[in-house]
Amino acid sequence: MRMKTREIAIGDVTIGGNHPIAIQSMTNTKTQDVEATVAQIHRLEQAGCQIVRCTVPDEEAARALARIKKQIHIPLVADIHFDYRMAIAAMENGADKIRINPGNIGSAEKLRAVVKVAGERNIPLRVGVNSGSLERDLIEKYGGVTAEGLVESALDKVHMIEDCGYQNLIISIKSSDVLMCVRAHELISGKTDYPLHVGITEAGTVFSGNIKSAIGLGLILHQGIGDTIRVSLTGDPVEEILSAKQILRTLGLAHGGVEVVSCPTCGRTSIDLISLANQVESMVTGIPLDIKVAVMGCVVNGPGEAREADIGICGGKGEGLIIRRGEVIKRVPENQLLEALRYELEHWKQES
Repeated sequence: MRMKTREIAIGDVTIGGNHPIAIQSMTNTKTQDVEATVAQIHRLEQAGCQIVRCTVPDEEAARALARIKKQIHIPLVADIHFDYRMAIAAMENGADKIRINPGNIGSAEKLRAVVKVAGERNIPLRVGVNSGSLERDLIEKYGGVTAEGLVESALDKVHMIEDCGYQNLIISIKSSDVLMCVRAHELISGKTDYPLHVGITEAGTVFSGNIKSAIGLGLILHQGIGDTIRVSLTGDPVEEILSAKQILRTLGLAHGGVEVVSCPTCGRTSIDLISLANQVESMVTGIPLDIKVAVMGCVVNGPGEAREADIGICGGKGEGLIIRRGEVIKRVPENQLLEALRYELEHWKQES
């Protein structure tokens, strides 16, 4: 059961409350390069991204936000680190949310200046803290970087903004240590009703980062904690969206999109099932069907294994089977399996 958090509007996407968990990513282009940034955001949108963040290190990047925003279809978040003036400039150029660390902004006066503009425009602030930037006094207090220290740091920063009279907030509390991150979310979820943005920071490459994120996000989300998520990977940010969607679907927290299941291969496999399964997974990306597709490499056990899928293909030596709702509907040459599946998916769409 989801933890009840307050509702916060980020552009036209509302998070918290009973709203679905939103998938977020961050561009890795230079924000000043409007054309490249917009092109990447369009790819993210197509993959299923619902909120996107861009870094704003200088005035040129802040001004670019206005041009970027006109060409995209999802809320735009500005990532600010040290210069409070960039937060203000980003809001003036249409940012739908600002990600800041109040401890890095400088004086209380600078923070109040940011909060003032946010309040005037009703723009939410995401308060971020991670294990790599935990304050020295909290490290000393807890004897190292700990979940308890991360929670105290995050809540201190929330209170700094609340003291400015503002509560349109989202909290982000991350660590590259998976179990520390899980524990921190468990602790903070009982201390606040602000929406939580969840992720394992600096998770790593597509391979290792996906494993860490699946375990960490799985443990957190399964407890009903989290309102937005990002799978942080070193690579193409589109991979983050595909992974996030799969994690949410696996946990039963999202529906829609084709789910591909495939057998692990064995000595009976007589086709290039690995290549076929990868081709199927690429082919179904973006198809607006909420169905399960099975890719099996053995005509002996394949039909039985694919029985629970909506559509299945089973490859044998020289020929394959097309299975629909557990029934074999046709036999096709082995080299036509992929096209036969494509035909069935198109037919399914027409029936839906």
